[in-house]
Amino acid sequence: MHHKKYKAIPFLLLLLFTQSFAQKKDSVQKKAVAFIADKFPSTRVLNVEYTGLTPYNFSQKLENNDYNLPEGKVKDFQQIKANANLYFFKKDKWTISTALNYKFTTANIETVNSSFQDTKQNFHYHSEAITASHISKLWNKMAIYTATVSVDGNENSFERFRSLLTGSIMLKANERTKLLVGLAVIVDPSAQIPAVPLISYEHKFRNGWIADIILPKRVMMKKDIFNNGRISLGSEMDVTSFYFDRSNKTFEYRQTEINSGAMYEHRIGAFIGTIKTGLRSIPTARIFEKGESFNDYLYEAKPKSSFYFNFGISYNPFGNKKR
Repeated sequence: MHHKKYKAIPFLLLLLFTQSFAQKKDSVQKKAVAFIADKFPSTRVLNVEYTGLTPYNFSQKLENNDYNLPEGKVKDFQQIKANANLYFFKKDKWTISTALNYKFTTANIETVNSSFQDTKQNFHYHSEAITASHISKLWNKMAIYTATVSVDGNENSFERFRSLLTGSIMLKANERTKLLVGLAVIVDPSAQIPAVPLISYEHKFRNGWIADIILPKRVMMKKDIFNNGRISLGSEMDVTSFYFDRSNKTFEYRQTEINSGAMYEHRIGAFIGTIKTGLRSIPTARIFEKGESFNDYLYEAKPKSSFYFNFGISYNPFGNKKR
């Protein structure tokens, strides 16, 4: 697989739009944007992080085979992620934003009789998305509608277009509790399911702990400590995906990850440093031909759990320095 340097010119140009971020918003929009920004760390302007895993074994098989392939081992796994989230248009109750993501994954894999994985591989993955959001009222409650169009690929080309439609309504919002429910519709032939219910719940307990639940994304308990620190305990879901070519065909590798453990965040001015550690579980990992469904796979692996550690730093000039 050829490795070309990923071009970051669009990323740098869009970053310039952040200079106009501090426009005034009406009260309804301000409350909604503050709620979303508080619940979704990815809304930070710029974030870079590194993840490493301890070695782990995995079982594997090919589709339509009655027997499993010999067990393999991931001797070394490392990943670098960088993402930017930029607002470049806001008027009344409308906003348009973009999300730019890049992942570099390197793994040293020890397998026998596998035609899809080599001993050591490096993979580049990028995705770009534009989202339009509208805030209104439904049944006299705040409603948020979004439409997202995205494209992803590797360092050689763009591979897949996707779209996502969401609608949600805030059922409760006061000083201690926020509850939002909705539905996400996924327009993507490789999606495992076409629609996903969304539930976002936050509750502030009197002892300082905060329940932060966003299904199906995460379940966390958080608490502010020191002057500018926060500790979080719980589980988060993530996805590692990348494309590669074999026999003049393009394939996609995708695995769902559940990271359970602890996270500490500390703010210094506009920068937030993050440390995470815990246990990573991967329910399933599959390889399928591009354009096919995740369920129509050619290869499947069942990795064993392993320990992960993560270090990150983000730049968020428009956030509050303290909760």
